[in-house]
Amino acid sequence: MKLKNKVAFITGGTSGIGLETAKLFRAEGAEVVIVGSNADRLEAAGRELDGQATLIQADVRKVADIERAVEEARLKFGHIDIVFANAGASTVAPLEAITPEYVEDNLALNFNGTFFTIQKTAPLIPAGGSIIVTTSFLNTIGMPGLSILAATKAAARSLVRTLGAELAPRGIRVNAISPGAIATPFYGKMGLSEEQLGDVAAGLQQKIALKRFGEASELAKSALYLASDDSSYTTGIELVVDGGLTQF
Repeated sequence: MKLKNKVAFITGGTSGIGLETAKLFRAEGAEVVIVGSNADRLEAAGRELDGQATLIQADVRKVADIERAVEEARLKFGHIDIVFANAGASTVAPLEAITPEYVEDNLALNFNGTFFTIQKTAPLIPAGGSIIVTTSFLNTIGMPGLSILAATKAAARSLVRTLGAELAPRGIRVNAISPGAIATPFYGKMGLSEEQLGDVAAGLQQKIALKRFGEASELAKSALYLASDDSSYTTGIELVVDGGLTQF
């Protein structure tokens, strides 16, 4: 077991990549804390984990919620070894439709949520700990209608470098996983019709060297590598898991 006696704190852990990672971390011996904003999805995630997870309802858009979630984890476990700052979402919006409120909401979830999750958990992470951030293939490919999401993910990638340098003297590693097109509920939350989603999926699949969408379980295995001692000499990187989408 690669994560025996470790405590993992996962935001956005109620579906997709976050939930699959929670399952794998648990199977590898970790105590898992799942943070999610939706009570029903949080309860369902707990059932999928056979009740073997600590469930905390919190909205990472709100710093007070993050602080409360971290304090709950501290009271129960005393420390956190692995942080997976995975929460993120957006909707498609063309340039002319973007409002200040839209930008603020995207920043609150995709950037502020990531930053303050790291800031508030860092004091509880011992030497040898690992922080993992979910970025996106949108860091390197421009897609119409996703300008703000892409910008927040690029900012998160920058955080991995700067905070990685800042936390390295404490023996804490900070890395990113950059998913390509992954078969998760993420795309269904982007405000597109079924027909539009189908068109987007078909267009992306043609650009992927391996000619298929990835599975959340494949991202979970990458997260396990970055969480475990297998990556003990790896920090500041963005591990691209995209089937070749951004490489060829």
